[in-house]
Amino acid sequence: MGNLSRARRVTAALGFIGLLFAVLGIIMIVMVPSIIKQQVLKNVRIDPNSLSFNMWKEIPVPFYLSVYFFNIVNPEEIIRGQKPQVQERGPYVYREFRHKSNITFNNNDTVSFLEYRSYQFQPDKSRGQESDYIVMPNILVLSASMMMENRPGFLKLIMTFAFSTLGQRAFMNRTVGEIMWGYDDPLIHLINQYFPNSLPFKGKFGLFAELNNSDSGLFTVFTGVKDFSRIHLVDKWNGVSKVNFWHSDQCNMINGTSGQMWAPFMTPESSLEFYSPEACRSMKLVYKEQGVFGGIPTFRFVAPNTLFANGSVYPPNEGFCPCRESGIQNVSTCRQTGNIQPVVLPLMWFEESGAMEGETLETFYTQLVLMPKVLNYAQYVLLALGCILLLIPIIYQIRSQGSKDAISQPSLAAQPDQLPSPYTPLLQDSLSGQPTSPKV
Repeated sequence: MGNLSRARRVTAALGFIGLLFAVLGIIMIVMVPSIIKQQVLKNVRIDPNSLSFNMWKEIPVPFYLSVYFFNIVNPEEIIRGQKPQVQERGPYVYREFRHKSNITFNNNDTVSFLEYRSYQFQPDKSRGQESDYIVMPNILVLSASMMMENRPGFLKLIMTFAFSTLGQRAFMNRTVGEIMWGYDDPLIHLINQYFPNSLPFKGKFGLFAELNNSDSGLFTVFTGVKDFSRIHLVDKWNGVSKVNFWHSDQCNMINGTSGQMWAPFMTPESSLEFYSPEACRSMKLVYKEQGVFGGIPTFRFVAPNTLFANGSVYPPNEGFCPCRESGIQNVSTCRQTGNIQPVVLPLMWFEESGAMEGETLETFYTQLVLMPKVLNYAQYVLLALGCILLLIPIIYQIRSQGSKDAISQPSLAAQPDQLPSPYTPLLQDSLSGQPTSPKV
């Protein structure tokens, strides 16, 4: 009886534990997705108390600017009317550092900030040095020549004489560092002296001079603390909710984010929209395909063919006109090119890229992939284990009931008085075939 009682207690305990496991598994299946979502929403909003605030303030992802130049190999022949021959040089890679300052939280669920950028040359990732010389069209000479196109003849003569005196030619031979970040040129001072406000700069001239150690304007974006549906969306840029560079309200709209972060839980039906101060307009990227990076599932978004399409090809872009060929956008209305007439002149091309790595990538993988997987598997394991443990007392009860029924039924062993004994007369067949009774 002791063993039977102990077995009953163990079975009951296992059943109770199974019930707890099953209930816990069901609760996790119902509640865990909502809890994870709430935690993500809490930690991605722009709030000094959120886990992602420092990441938003100073993005830990390394960004790189890769620049390729078109080096002209036959400048003298071009002057004599032959076709240009170019050689692509590069990439010359720069690490881009970004950090936000002047962070001010406003009363309307927004935050204002300035984001500064600086660039540092990366020799180990580059194919060449900043000291490499590149032959390319002399932008200052071409600009000055176009400025003189409708000027009186004597001014053209003066400018021609200045070119000769200053040793200016149609093509220049400058280092990568000078082309990128600027160089002093006496022609700049001459033009600014006799033709004020003709050039958009006063000192050094460089293709990226205005980007280094500079900010991209005052952004005001929604924090998502009060209304998460608007998180990271731009409220204003430089104090305005729309620009006036273009010729339609749609083209002047400031849409999307500042181009660094978007709301979580995106789907293939989502799009990435952002405002670019460099292009002076909003842009939208569309979903292309799924992928995996460092074990983290990703969505890839690309620029649609209509992004820089000519207004005659894509009518909504007519507001960006005067238009040129599709793939080219005229930003002279917002980039302050002075009185220089626009001209299409391929000098270089560049790309910006960034990828998580190291500790940041591991943290994202743990929080976004590993932990949700563990919780997802755990909830079903608990439910399955609970169901199995609940079956134990049920099976035990069924078997116990079967044993009781077997004991309550009569058996031959339980009725010895009905068994034949040596003293019970038995009928036997006689030799004659007639029944006889044994003699006592």
